[in-house]
Amino acid sequence: MKSITKLMVVAMLLAAALVVTPVAARTTAITTNGTTVYVGEEDLNFSVTGVFAGATEFVHYTGEAGTSAIDERLSVDVEGNITEIRKGIPTGDYYARGPGQDGKTHYIIVKEPKLELDVVLNTSKKDSVASKSVTRDTLLDFKLTDNVIGLTDTIDIKVTTPGGGTTTEFGGQTLSGKAPSGATRYYGAVDLTGAEAGTYTVQAKWPSSSDFYGKGFDSNTVTFEVSTKKLAITSDKDSVVRGKSFAVTITGESRQDYILFVQNVGTLIHDEDYPLIAPGQDGVANVTKIADWDAGDFIPPNVPLEVSRDINAPGLNYTQAWVKTTAGGTRTVQFNTTSSTDDRQFTIRVQDVTNPATYDEIKVKVEKGAVTITAAGTGTYYIGEEITLEGTCTESDDVYLFITGPNLPSDGASMINPRNAVIPTTTGWNSIRVPVEADDTWSEKWNTGTITGTLDAGGYTIYAVSAPADKSGLSDAEYDTISIQLRSGFISAVTSGAVVAKGDDLKLTGVAQGDPDDVHVWIFGKNYYGTMGGLEVRSENVEDDGTFEFELDGSDTEHLSAGQYFVVIQHPMANGYGVDVIPGTGMIWSIDKPLGVPITNLQAAAAANALIKELDSPSIDDTYVKLTFVVEEPRILIDPIGDVPAGSTFTISGTTNLAVGDTLNVEVTSAAFTPSGKGEESGFASVARTTEVKAGDGANVWSVEIDGSSFKPDQYIVTVECIETDTTATTNFNVVEAVPSTPTVTPTGTVTTTTPPVETTVTPTGTETPGFGALLALAGLGAVAYLVLRRD
Repeated sequence: MKSITKLMVVAMLLAAALVVTPVAARTTAITTNGTTVYVGEEDLNFSVTGVFAGATEFVHYTGEAGTSAIDERLSVDVEGNITEIRKGIPTGDYYARGPGQDGKTHYIIVKEPKLELDVVLNTSKKDSVASKSVTRDTLLDFKLTDNVIGLTDTIDIKVTTPGGGTTTEFGGQTLSGKAPSGATRYYGAVDLTGAEAGTYTVQAKWPSSSDFYGKGFDSNTVTFEVSTKKLAITSDKDSVVRGKSFAVTITGESRQDYILFVQNVGTLIHDEDYPLIAPGQDGVANVTKIADWDAGDFIPPNVPLEVSRDINAPGLNYTQAWVKTTAGGTRTVQFNTTSSTDDRQFTIRVQDVTNPATYDEIKVKVEKGAVTITAAGTGTYYIGEEITLEGTCTESDDVYLFITGPNLPSDGASMINPRNAVIPTTTGWNSIRVPVEADDTWSEKWNTGTITGTLDAGGYTIYAVSAPADKSGLSDAEYDTISIQLRSGFISAVTSGAVVAKGDDLKLTGVAQGDPDDVHVWIFGKNYYGTMGGLEVRSENVEDDGTFEFELDGSDTEHLSAGQYFVVIQHPMANGYGVDVIPGTGMIWSIDKPLGVPITNLQAAAAANALIKELDSPSIDDTYVKLTFVVEEPRILIDPIGDVPAGSTFTISGTTNLAVGDTLNVEVTSAAFTPSGKGEESGFASVARTTEVKAGDGANVWSVEIDGSSFKPDQYIVTVECIETDTTATTNFNVVEAVPSTPTVTPTGTVTTTTPPVETTVTPTGTETPGFGALLALAGLGAVAYLVLRRD
């Protein structure tokens, strides 16, 4: 009895164990070579008598089996079991090693279990509704893909409802206990009738009875929305400026055809008056005209009957279309407007073809746009200058510019050729057309110097219009105006000095208004026509602000003969240079005399007059300015210095015809040379200073302050030398003993008179001979006397 009782207890314990122990992924030993096992599997058994007999481990090689390095090992216990294949190990082939196993013949394949989930249309399984919206009339399928084969594990598809609950019973389908198959299968049709509106989340999971439970091998999550409204339309804009686009979004059944159209407005005659559906959009097919519809087709009300575009003509816009929704039950359609679209409110309707009572509408208002124009600067410009015109336009894709002004065509002139009236048509437009950028801005640079036919100085009005129109047609377009003043260009200039020393630089600076690229500089002098031995005109660039600077450097002026020179600086105005040099001929040409005028045969003054005569011709719009300068031999003059007390500070100054800014070296040295004894201070003194030439009244001036604290009585030499022109001047001056001043004492109290002491004479006891120091002192006094006598 005891034995029977014990057996019953064991049986009961075994039964209880079967109840609480999870079902294993495999129930039999693995005996086939090349069997696939999965990361996360537990309690794998390899028969001790089968193909893997004797295996103590399975190893993964980095390369060729049996020869390359091992990067992972799976240990097999004495009963042939592997407790678990850990997550994170390399996948691939693992070879058996141990007694009777060579580590390169028998193997298993380790894979990672994968689950993939999608929610698709039951009627079109290639169309996913993930992250999309569907209605309750839509049938769905849950699409499940896995790579697990040969296991007893199952998979649950869990649906989380908008309220937060989770279920495996949804849409009339049982979604739990789905066996893996290593392939793709569909579970449906999932019926959404009565489903709660809102967002649903779906995920395929390994249940707790699986070896893969909780190890991160569940599928991706998919969301979709169930919408209660069967048909709806929304717009991304409540109002739109004509010339711009807007988009409507239709929400309805999945993969359903609907009719979309702009309701007819009886006062509008042409289809161009309506917002038009942009061509070439996915899921949109043109409904061209009522006659093209089959007799049995539903004809929606209020469709513009005058529409007659050909369905076979690509690239055209239209006011109605067949629209097929996506798998998510939506479709977005773009409408375009133009400057021809009527500025009013339009109603856009989407309608169920089979049930006219099912429809929705949206209202969009089309508004007129606006045009603005401004001009950079003050509004006053010189003829030949470039004017930047800019502004905004919300009415059209292009802005059309024309001009009005004195003696121009009354309804507007072309800004390319102001002598011609503007042509107010797209194909005939003969003025400036400027494209509008995506941000509604536009910009144009109008060069008044390159237009055909010169504009006179005066006031003008520039029109910016949203359509090709002249002044008489502005009621059909949006526009703005700006007034400008044009002035004739001019030139002014000055020289850096009326006199230039040979070897010095001479600068001609000025302003040339009218935006020329450069000016021409003509120079005439005795037997000189711009260059040594020939005729030459020199060009000088004009900066953006109209200024220019021409320089004759020292290498030019040092070769010029002394005398007066004439300068003519020529401005080309709007039509380019009307007078120029014929290279290598000694002649100039002009518009009046293109064959040339010889001027090197004339004396310099006559040559200059001949040039000016040509520039003054009525046929030539060039303007000019005349200047003169004098070339002199360079000189430096030193003002008289006079006697300077020893130890004082004094100034040496003078005048010069050297250029302002030239550098002068001023050196003061002692004229005497006196030998000194060992340990005695030298009697030789010298000071050097530098200074710059500055502008003076009539003549340029210079000065330098000299510190004479080390100067002893003597004659001194001043040498002044110019660095730029190598010009030198010298002079002498004397340093004399300083006269001590006697201070005056003012008594502040009682004066006491004393008797002076009696002077006592002491007779020397021996005879002394004057020393070398006394002789030097006497010699010095003699020298001073000599200088005084010579000065007198």
